[in-house]
Amino acid sequence: MRVRGADLAGGSAGTGPDARTAGDGGTPPAPVAVTALGRLRPRLAAAGLGLGLAHTGEPGLGPAGPAEASAAAAMAPGRRREFLAGREAARRALRAVGVDCGDIPRAGRLPVFPPGRAASISHSAGVAVAVARAPGDDAPLGCDLELRPLPRDAARLVLGPDEEPLLGPTAGARGEPWSLTALFSAKEAAWKALHLAPGRVGAAPVRTLRDLRAEPCGDALRIGPRSRPRGGADAGQPCGVRVRVLPVGAGVFSYAPAWADTDGRSTPAPTARRS
Repeated sequence: MRVRGADLAGGSAGTGPDARTAGDGGTPPAPVAVTALGRLRPRLAAAGLGLGLAHTGEPGLGPAGPAEASAAAAMAPGRRREFLAGREAARRALRAVGVDCGDIPRAGRLPVFPPGRAASISHSAGVAVAVARAPGDDAPLGCDLELRPLPRDAARLVLGPDEEPLLGPTAGARGEPWSLTALFSAKEAAWKALHLAPGRVGAAPVRTLRDLRAEPCGDALRIGPRSRPRGGADAGQPCGVRVRVLPVGAGVFSYAPAWADTDGRSTPAPTARRS
């Protein structure tokens, strides 16, 4: 079982107070984080990604079909709004890359997209964000949003002993330490990206975030399963994904847009088409 950010922060997903801008009238204004995330749209578009945003205070949020309606009916009100906002964010991200999408069912906690559609969803503090790719691109894809900082003493649940130096002043070319929130978010994004391509990197399942190893590569991170040693027999194959972490107010947004080779460079690594 993976460790969730809300668990580490001592709260439950989707039930905390939203950070909202001041406004009047009957419609709650968009959270400040939505505006900050919207500024990232050109950067993500340059990487071939569509960005979708939503928040739990939006009017008119509702299921797009029977699968979403069935899932939402079993949820508490706060979680239901978060779930529906996430689905709407995914549809907006897909529309940004020219693809329509209706009902989005799920398998466990993960969304299941129709063939030819690839997206990743994350929620935090009432805000939902999604990234999507245009059809025909088989690169990995994952994202994560963390608007609540994590306590430093949660490091043992996220990092292995060999990763703890990332929290210190000699963290690499970046010139400053990584925060625990940033490392947690990056691993969450990597887990989602790797989960979409089972069997591509490492044979052992990734059960917790400690089963992933994060290593700095310039201003990004290379993250892959510990079960796959770097530079081994499969040195020609990707050893993980490249993850970028961007500040969003006091929180962070992470996205994994590509495979990474042993030097942390992005690599296309052609593979069979995912559904």
